[in-house]
Parts: sequence; structure tokens; C-alpha cells
Amino acid sequence: MIAKKNLFLILLVGICAFSCSKRTTNSETTNNKKMETEKAKPTMVVISTDFGDMKAVLYDQTPLHKENFVKLVKEGYYDGTLFHRVIESFMIQGGDPDSKNAKAGQMLGNGGPDYTVPAEFRQELIHRKGAIAAARTADQINPKKESSGSQFYIVQGKKYTMNELSVLSNRMGKQFNQLQKDAYTNEGGVPFLDYEYTVFGQVVEGLDVIDKIAAVATDRYDRPEKDVRMTVRLINE
Repeated sequence: MIAKKNLFLILLVGICAFSCSKRTTNSETTNNKKMETEKAKPTMVVISTDFGDMKAVLYDQTPLHKENFVKLVKEGYYDGTLFHRVIESFMIQGGDPDSKNAKAGQMLGNGGPDYTVPAEFRQELIHRKGAIAAARTADQINPKKESSGSQFYIVQGKKYTMNELSVLSNRMGKQFNQLQKDAYTNEGGVPFLDYEYTVFGQVVEGLDVIDKIAAVATDRYDRPEKDVRMTVRLINE
């Protein structure tokens, strides 16, 4: 009887071990699939203004800029800052923390954290309309073209004809590839900034908001006469 009882216990333990192992494996598989799905989702942000919202994707191809922008958004760094430099048919720029409490007419554009982000130029990431790129200091003092720790701009630009692109190409001494030609003739943008400033995101909804902000009246420093404030939040990561 003792031998049979021991055998019965061993069988129970074996069945439990198999069942528990199977449940654990299934659970791990489900969790892994969930993690893979979440990882596959693009990182999205919403930049909100009185002129409307701009929904944008942050690129995985520029991980340093993406990580830095996400960190600042989580800290609420951009909330209450201004689009302090606006030039129609070019871009709208923001991200200067000094702009939060700036007086009317105050010149802005020098604020930010005490670090820069290494350049991350990618052939496929260009200054088409809606591109989000990092501002930086001039080549003379920044030969590595490292990005500002917080300031960024969103491209408005304009549409180009093939002839205009050809003239610009000759002036710059650089050839535009097919991606650039298609983007700048169909969508518009700022081709002469390509591979000079890091593009790390793209507005996918709310391109009209860029146009509205770009059209506001500005002072001699290109600062809007009426403050254009922003808040930025993550949609997912």
C-alpha cells in the first residue's frame, strides 16, 4: 500500500509540474507578444496650442533625440513654453525654457539644459513639411553639428519646382536624391537644411496648425507679437 501511495503522489506531482510549466510558458508567451506589440508601436506625441493640436511621430532611427525628447516631455519641460521664433514659409521654433515667463518683446532662443545631443543624420529623414528637427548653434562654434538639448523647430517651408531645386542644388554644390525631389515638389519643405540639422520626428496630423502659427504677426526678433504657448504630451511609447 505504501508503494502504491508513493506512486500516486509522484504521479500527482508530475501532473502538477507539467500543468504549471505549461501555464507559465503560455503566460510568458502572452507577455512576450504583448511586449513585442508595444515595442512595435511608434512613439507619438501631441503638441497642443491655441491654434489646434499637432500629432507627431518620433523616429526610432534617431534614438538619442527620441529618448531625450521623451524624457523632457515626461518632465513637463515644454509645457507653457512658447513658439518664440516664427518665420513664414520656413519654420516655427520653440523649446526655450526661458520663454515660459518671458516679458513682451524679450529676445529668446538661448535657453536650454546644459548639454547637447550628438547629431543623428539619416538619409531618409529630410526637412519635408511637418518635419520636427533639433535647433543648434552655428558651425563656427559647433563643427560636429550637435543639437540643442531642448529647442526644436517644425518645418513649414514651401513647394519647389524641379527648376528651383536644380538652381538650389548648383548653389549648394549638392545633388538631391529622388526622395528629396518627390518630397519638395509634392509636399514642400526646406531642402537646404537636410543633413545639417537632425530631423527626429514628423507631424502626421495637424499640418494646418503649422500654417496658422506661421502666419501670425511677429516682431523684429521673429517672435510672435501675441504669445503662442504649447503643451506636449505622450500618446504612447
